[in-house]
Amino acid sequence: MKEVSLFLDSGAYSAFSQGQSINLENYIAFIKQHQEYIDVYANLDVIGDAEATLKNQKTMESAGLKPIPCYHYGEDVKYLNFYVDHYSYIALGGLVTSAGSRAIMEHLDKCFTIICDTIDHMPKVKVHGFGMTSLKLLWRYPWWSCDSTSWVFTGRFGGIFVPRRQNGKYVYEAFPFKINVSKRSPSTKDEGQHFSTMSAMEQDEILDYINQKGFVIGQSAYRVENRKKYKLASGERWANSADVDACRASNEESIDNLVEVIIEPGLCNDYKKRDEINLMYFLDLENCMPRWPWPFTLTKKTRFGFK
Repeated sequence: MKEVSLFLDSGAYSAFSQGQSINLENYIAFIKQHQEYIDVYANLDVIGDAEATLKNQKTMESAGLKPIPCYHYGEDVKYLNFYVDHYSYIALGGLVTSAGSRAIMEHLDKCFTIICDTIDHMPKVKVHGFGMTSLKLLWRYPWWSCDSTSWVFTGRFGGIFVPRRQNGKYVYEAFPFKINVSKRSPSTKDEGQHFSTMSAMEQDEILDYINQKGFVIGQSAYRVENRKKYKLASGERWANSADVDACRASNEESIDNLVEVIIEPGLCNDYKKRDEINLMYFLDLENCMPRWPWPFTLTKKTRFGFK
């Protein structure tokens, strides 16, 4: 029995960013092979070519599939109108651009003005936002679903999200803190930029949240061993290029012979645990969002005061 709801992205944006291409027939075959595990799957969009994207949509439908169509930033609005008129669930893409946050907001204002062109300003279709975790934009529009890899990159670069607290309660409408906790973070020496350099009061606030979620900061130590002769014991790993500060602290000239000894597994030395706590943050954020659907209109201020 399936235990989770899966949304399959075609990977078109990643392929486009890397100068690669995805074969449509292979994508269709993959979906059919694994369809029992997939709840929702996106069309194989063609970045920069709205007509080719629509063609792929029709090809997938001819193959018996029901992909979610995708409308991108910068495309002719006629495609958005078509998707809104013919589908119950659509996606908005191309939101990770160099155009700037104000331009993206203006674009989304136009999109949701069309999507919510009803008497009560409620959305006519469900909308997925690709690459969308900007709090300002999440609260501004009535999304049905969103995705982003920011939780992964934040954790892999040594950070965790910590919500702000007011009057003893965590506030998810406010921008969270991003706290560097990894032993390998380059900011360990910058005052206030890493958990280890923050004040005791700040650390207590952060630890309170971390402990509530069932995690600990953790602890690591370093020592020098001969890489050619030494066999790592349980809870040890060879240091890498990110452990430069530890190398200097041990007066070791080369990182090659430095061993990290994990005294207590935790957020500082396990990226998987950082992934987990960051996922928890976004799940808590989701639970604080208003129940879909809710109205959108440019005549009212949003929660962040934008008109």
